[in-house]
Amino acid sequence: MDILTAGAHGIARVVELLRAGEVIGFPTDTVYGLAALAAHERAVRRVFEIKGRSLSQPLILMVADAGQLEGWAHVDERARAYMRRWWPGPLTLVLPAREGIGPPLTSATRPRTIAARIPDHAVALALLRATGEPLATTSANRSGEPPALTPLESAWVEGLAAVLDGGRAPGAVPSTLLDISRAEPRVLRAGPVPAEALVSGA
Repeated sequence: MDILTAGAHGIARVVELLRAGEVIGFPTDTVYGLAALAAHERAVRRVFEIKGRSLSQPLILMVADAGQLEGWAHVDERARAYMRRWWPGPLTLVLPAREGIGPPLTSATRPRTIAARIPDHAVALALLRATGEPLATTSANRSGEPPALTPLESAWVEGLAAVLDGGRAPGAVPSTLLDISRAEPRVLRAGPVPAEALVSGA
């Protein structure tokens, strides 16, 4: 497993690995994450195995821009308002999933939902733009353990093909998780974006 400098060569190498169905580690504005191509089902399931995570707990879709959600989620005007206000940033939105998109990227219950965000981190955004499609992500740690904040801590997670080195993660706290799939917005996980700034409106 290699720790790669987050320059053009390192990002290009990580993109090659992702397209080959590998799982990688990368920095975000909150903590280090694990990632696989969202469209690569075997690789997505590998993320769950590496993480030790139940398939009933969906991953987060990371995108370079909201347009990459086309085909994955229903995005209405309320969702766009939250996106304009808080993206890029440490806010994950839970949205209604498109028909045909099912577990493990979505909730198993109906109506199915999918979680997504744009990270506010130069290296993460460069990777997402270079990949050109959504990544299925989760924090870089085994379930129940503290999330990784450095590339070296990420490298302790067994099963990764490479880790992209973006220095220490600046946020140290996982993103706020806001469900806007129903009439009333609901904070599912507290995080850097205060709940009171969300449920009162975008």
